Parts: sequence; structure tokens; C-alpha cells
Amino acid sequence: MKTVLKNAEERMNRRIDHLNNEYSAIRAGRANPAVLDKVTVDYYGAPTPINQLAAVSVTEARTLMIQPWDVSVLTPIERAIQMSDVGINPQNDGKALRMVFPPLTEERRKELVKDVKELAEEAKVGIRNVRRDAVDKFKAMKKNSEITEDDLKQAEKKTQDLTDKFVKEIDAIAEKKQKEIMSI
Repeated sequence: MKTVLKNAEERMNRRIDHLNNEYSAIRAGRANPAVLDKVTVDYYGAPTPINQLAAVSVTEARTLMIQPWDVSVLTPIERAIQMSDVGINPQNDGKALRMVFPPLTEERRKELVKDVKELAEEAKVGIRNVRRDAVDKFKAMKKNSEITEDDLKQAEKKTQDLTDKFVKEIDAIAEKKQKEIMSI
């Protein structure tokens, strides 16, 4: 019974980690190196993340600097960023790339908040699916006479408490991200 709960908690933690990862890629007006995490460059035939080819740093609040260790990959990095869904054209000075993030319009902020809410809802659905799987396992254990009726009720309550805890955490993370977007 404890292993089922432990497994459920681990899966719920992975949902939270995934949500945080998704939120870090949302561009909120500030320069954030995480927006490049999903961008890969064709480097000698292998798709390679930018952070493995270059130093990515925030030089000013809204400027990202990409300095490749090998200058020959400057143009492929630039092309990969342009082809991605980042939405910002990098400026090439021959040695490094600069990405200047424009301030967000009110309309764009509202769209981002809507995206944040959708991602939070998807995470909650994932948490509830984990709960359902755990409860199903407990019911199967009861059916196979591995646990008693009281154990089943107790396990269902613990699973629900765990679910409530993670849903509250998702709400807090989403609210924090929404405030961040609207305050910039």
C-alpha cells in the first residue's frame, strides 16, 4: 500500500516539475535563457541544444547574449532561432548573437495568462489521473484480499489528501506566474 502511495507521489512531483519547466519557457518580457531550451541546432548532423554550443547569458533585463565557443556555428544558431517559435530575431555582430525582448503588450499578457491557466489545468488533470490510477490499484488489492475495506478507505483518503496538496501547489505556481506576467 505504501509503495502505491509513494509511486503516486513521485508521479505527481513529476507533473509539478513538468509544469515548472513549461512555465520557464514562457517568455514574460524579461530575457530568460530557458526560452532557448527547446531550440536545437544541426551541429555536424546531430541536433544539439544551444546551451551545449554557446554561453547563454542575460546582459540586461531584456537582452540575451549567445556567445558560441566555435564562431563557425554562429550562423546555424541564428538560423535555428529564426526557425523556432521563440518569435525574436537575433542580431548577429559576427562574434555573438543578441536577442532583445520587446516589452509585452496588454493583449499579449492576457494571452500568456490564458496559456498559464491552460497549462495549470493540464497539470491538474495529470494529477487527477495519477489519483485515479492509485485508487484503482487499491481497489484491485481489496478485490484480491490483500487489504481490508478499512485499509481501502484509508488509502483513498490519503490519496485524495495528496491530490489536494498537489492541486494547491499547482494553483500557487500558476498564480505566481500570472502575477509575474501582469506586473512586467
